[in-house]
Amino acid sequence: MTETGLDAGLPRPRKGPGWAAKLALQPWFHRLCARVPGLSGIAKAEGSALFSIVSGFVQSQALLALVELRVLHRLAEGPLPTARLAPLCGVPSDRMAVLLQAGAALKLVRRKGDDWHLTTRGAAFLTVPGLEAMVRHHPVLYRDLADPVAFFRGETSPELAGFWPYVFGAGGAADPDLAARYSDLMADSQGLVAEDTLRLVDFRGITHLMDVGGGTGAFLAAVGQAHPGLRRTLFDLPAVVAGARARLGADVAILPGSFRDEALPQGADAISLIRVLYDHSDATVAALLANVRQALPPRGRLIISEPMSGGARPDPATDVYFTVYTLAMQTGRTRSASEIAGLLRQAGFDAISPVRSLRPFVTSTLTATAPADSLPKLSN
Repeated sequence: MTETGLDAGLPRPRKGPGWAAKLALQPWFHRLCARVPGLSGIAKAEGSALFSIVSGFVQSQALLALVELRVLHRLAEGPLPTARLAPLCGVPSDRMAVLLQAGAALKLVRRKGDDWHLTTRGAAFLTVPGLEAMVRHHPVLYRDLADPVAFFRGETSPELAGFWPYVFGAGGAADPDLAARYSDLMADSQGLVAEDTLRLVDFRGITHLMDVGGGTGAFLAAVGQAHPGLRRTLFDLPAVVAGARARLGADVAILPGSFRDEALPQGADAISLIRVLYDHSDATVAALLANVRQALPPRGRLIISEPMSGGARPDPATDVYFTVYTLAMQTGRTRSASEIAGLLRQAGFDAISPVRSLRPFVTSTLTATAPADSLPKLSN
């Protein structure tokens, strides 16, 4: 039956929750689960997961304290007792004991007798590129989320937006100090992104790669190590690429410019966008992809690598952390692979191939190809 007459436009009756959710809404069901073997394990796991969500902010703040006080760094040099760590960190002994116990619960440190030791996880934390820098950067985001209701209503002015002025089109006038902070943070964490991208993407057949928005060239440096014969070009804002020469040497062409304001240089048979799209609005992304499409020759390849939303299957790393982070930036958006594919099709790309990483909290990749009937491009 179609909607006609008086019932047209009226709200449809809401469906109730599914049967499992209905049971979970009943206190008696939880008491039953606690007594029934099999169900009790499920109930315990669900309860633990819920409390982990509730306590997540405190866990991250404890981690921040461990990082700022260099507790993990000190233990990397050898085990120490609380009585020694407390004065080294400038923390009263009784409060230091609480922080260390929290670190042990997070499996970053462990106690053996009177001494505290670094665990494998704690050691990994110190060696994962960019992880420490990211944790130290988090207070900006935490301040923006101090009133989460106002934040999601759009009633706040996030401090995080001011950390990334380049996304608002600052171009060559971007503050050099802010550009340096951005470049350092990105370069610190680019190692894992480059590692996963190089593992997921087949670079065979590519002779010249241009990395657009590549900062100080951390990704191109990794590409050069993996594919020494590949010609490489870096394109980014003048204030950003100023620090690239020391990292890349004379083997890489460095071209300053803004993809917002000018056409991309031609001549490369592949272009990479590494953690670029999620910094920008749909309109900016659409214009950028069209710009890339014009710069590529027929069958030229585009490589996109960045954290992506899980879409229909939400991912806790990308759909909680990165989506909120990009929302605080006030300009970007964490998109799913299917959303990016749609933007690519609108820009005229085909052979679009998403490859979701086993570490979506690091990056996922997507490749696309310029059609064979593209007009030939003149090489610069």
